[in-house]
Parts: sequence; structure tokens; C-alpha cells
Amino acid sequence: MVIGLLGFGTVGGGVYEMLRDRMCMDVKYVLCLENPEGLAGKLVRSVDQILSDDTVDTVVEVMGGLHPAREFVLQAMAAGKNVVTANKLLLAECYEELTKAAAQNHVALRCTAAVGGGIGWLTALERCKRTERVHELTGIMNGTTNYILDTMQTRGVSFADALHQAQELGYAERDPAADIDGEDILNKLVVSANVAFDALLQKADVPVFGIRSVQLADMQTFRERGWCCRLIASAEHYGEGVCAVIEPTLVRATDMEAAVHSNFNLISFISPNAGKQSFYGQGAGRFPTAYNVVQDLLDVAAGKKAFYAPLGARLPVDNDSFVRQYYVRTTLDDPFLSANVAEIWPTGIVTAPLSAKRMHAWADDALERDPGLFFAALR
Repeated sequence: MVIGLLGFGTVGGGVYEMLRDRMCMDVKYVLCLENPEGLAGKLVRSVDQILSDDTVDTVVEVMGGLHPAREFVLQAMAAGKNVVTANKLLLAECYEELTKAAAQNHVALRCTAAVGGGIGWLTALERCKRTERVHELTGIMNGTTNYILDTMQTRGVSFADALHQAQELGYAERDPAADIDGEDILNKLVVSANVAFDALLQKADVPVFGIRSVQLADMQTFRERGWCCRLIASAEHYGEGVCAVIEPTLVRATDMEAAVHSNFNLISFISPNAGKQSFYGQGAGRFPTAYNVVQDLLDVAAGKKAFYAPLGARLPVDNDSFVRQYYVRTTLDDPFLSANVAEIWPTGIVTAPLSAKRMHAWADDALERDPGLFFAALR
């Protein structure tokens, strides 16, 4: 296998190091705008040199972002080259376009590292679907937010301090918005649901509420009542549609999710015969992510061409059937909340059972009046 590596950042460097001693895999080119050491004779500035070389059969895209990654990947497939990527944003935004291009050009497209980092989550879904239908998936899919929530609850520090620690450890970016506002986990949920349900979900159809507004007082209230807060993505296939939502969720201190500490992930799916299967591991990082990139390369080298799932249909997202109670903290004197109070906690109220559709619609409107509002589902 002769490889063109697009990107030499954290993950790209890890991939290069893991492939260095594999005689069957030659990284012939590395596309990088900087001048890292140890790439003599391999460093290129233009993707054209990679695309025009017929000896390169596989392109690894670990640049991140949407552009120019999209253009480079499509050009690589059009040139008859297999593609392995860790880019969840690219897959979530261009899922249909990329899977169609791979099929039309008879090349492989693999992206195991895009969801779950070092966890073989997408390959687990693929394997399950050989024998039966996956009807539900749920889990902690973002290590940064899990680190922040876990640190606040176990160490009693503020959101700002926990975020700063995550940034110091390299878990959070300087601009953490994609993590704490749920964009990263949204990308992962869309890709996961598309594979699990043979669907074509649109990101705009999935409601998201992040953790930006959580306070230490909330976490103390949860802990006193035996709850633990995690940012959880959930999706369920029903009839001709899908329920899908991302929201802070209170789980019991004895639940598996409560035992997921630091920057780890825990993702589960449910199928009729296998029941619930859960996958735990590091959701990000240099070598955990590179590990699954290399696993994908080995699969492609062994002749695997098929994507994880056949191209599916556009399914409507309707969260009316996701019914839960919600913890809500707000300064608003709101008629809707007043009419749906089930319990009063020191820092907020717990609602009567509400659909996720209704709760997120209310919160979208209420946030304009109270930007500090926070809510979490009770599971």
C-alpha cells in the first residue's frame, strides 16, 4: 500500500509514527504547510502531486475541517484512490456525497476514527448489522465535555476551572465551542445514526443543548440526590422515522455512564438478539485515534471496499416519543414551567414528563430571555 497523508498535526503525526515500521505500508507523501523534522523527501505543499501519482493507492485525510478536506477527498476518489479519514465534520456534512462518490469510483471509504477515536464503534455497528437491525444507540461521545462534567462533580471545581484544566491537558481547544455547545457530538451522532439505521439524517434536524451554562451549584444538587450529569447523545429508529437528541442527562450514580471518568467515552447500541452492547475507551488523542486509522488501512489493504452501511433514505426526526422529566434552572417566571412542575430542588425545578421536542423548543425560546438557563434530562 502506498499512502498520501494529508495533514501532519496531532493525529497525522501519530499515524505516520505507527506506519513507520510497517514494511507493507509506505507513506510516500505528507501534505503539510509547515516544516516538521523527519519528512525529508516526503513533504509536499500541493495535493496535486499526490493525486497525479498513480503509485499512490490510498489517501489518509487527517487535516480536519470541511474545506479543503472535502475537495481533496472527492478528488482522491475521482482519481481512483481509497480514502481513510478521521474527519467527523466532513462525514456529517457530506455523508451522502462521499458515500456515493466512493461507490461510483469503486474505491474504499473508511472512517472508524471519526466516531469514538480509539473505540472501534463504527466497525461494531457494521458487524452487528450483518445479522440484525440496530434500533437504538446512546452514549458519551465527547471526551472534553465528559472531562469537564466529571471534574466539576468529583473535584468540586467551577465550569471555568474545569474547562481551563481540559485545555491545559490538551483535551479542549483554545476555542472550546464545538465541544461545550455540542457540535462535535452532533457530528458523531449523525454519522452513527446514518450507519446504524441506514439513514440520511440532517444535522439541522437534531436538537442540541450543550453544557456551557452548567454551574457548580447544579452539580452539587445532583450529587446530593444520587445523580451524575453527562452530555449524552441518543437516537432510536422507529417505524419510518428517527428520534435523535443531544442533551445533558442525569444518570444514577450506579449507572455505567457515571463511572466514565476523565476524557473517556462510552457508546452503546441495542439490537433485538444481542441486546445492549457497550464500547468504552478513549474518544480522542494522538495514538488512540491513529490506532483506528491504521486499522482502517489494514482493512483496505486486505481488500475491504464496502462502506459500513448501504446508502439509506432521508428519515424524518421526530422527538415526540422521547418523553422524560427535566431538571431546569432559570431566572424566568415562566407559565410553561409553572404548569409542569413535579418537584422543587434547591437550585431548580424538575418537570413533569415532557417530550424532548417540546422541551428543546421551549429552551430555544427561553434562552433569548435567560442566556444562563440550564436543563438536563432525568433518565
